[in-house]
Amino acid sequence: MPRSQNKDNFLDKAFTKMAEGIVKVMPIDSKEKEAYLYYRKGLAAQNDGDYSEALEYYEESLKLEDNQVDRGETLKNMAIIYMSNGDEERALNTYKKALGQNPKQPSCLKNMGLIYEKRGRMAQRNGNQDECDIWFDQAAEVWSKAVRLYPGGYLDIENWLKTTGRGNVDVYL
Repeated sequence: MPRSQNKDNFLDKAFTKMAEGIVKVMPIDSKEKEAYLYYRKGLAAQNDGDYSEALEYYEESLKLEDNQVDRGETLKNMAIIYMSNGDEERALNTYKKALGQNPKQPSCLKNMGLIYEKRGRMAQRNGNQDECDIWFDQAAEVWSKAVRLYPGGYLDIENWLKTTGRGNVDVYL
């Protein structure tokens, strides 16, 4: 293991322990504390590449978490795992659930657009322009929302919207 990665791992573990200690003394409901601890364990497992363990922790967190913003964040992380594992349909469904909990997550919209754009490119390669246009239009729809939520944060997407003629003028305001 590279020395810098070992240091990062140490810092992550130290932060996790510190966060757990802080959570224990915070004046919040014990159910919320437990949900957060499951979330942190899921995040640590995800960072270590143990996706099945991460999903288990995230599922436990969702059972306990009532806060919609936190639920949305957990669902987003689950969708990232599904996307990484190539389960694009499940990723899309989970991103949609995450946005249902917290619609102000531009990264969910960005990642959904990546899936749609990839499908559009595949259809284009296969000579199916109608299907390509459908996928590209879906990518443009979610990416336009992402750019509105995070102006200047996705310059490559803004460029794609402009160069494909799928961007709305109000996206750039």
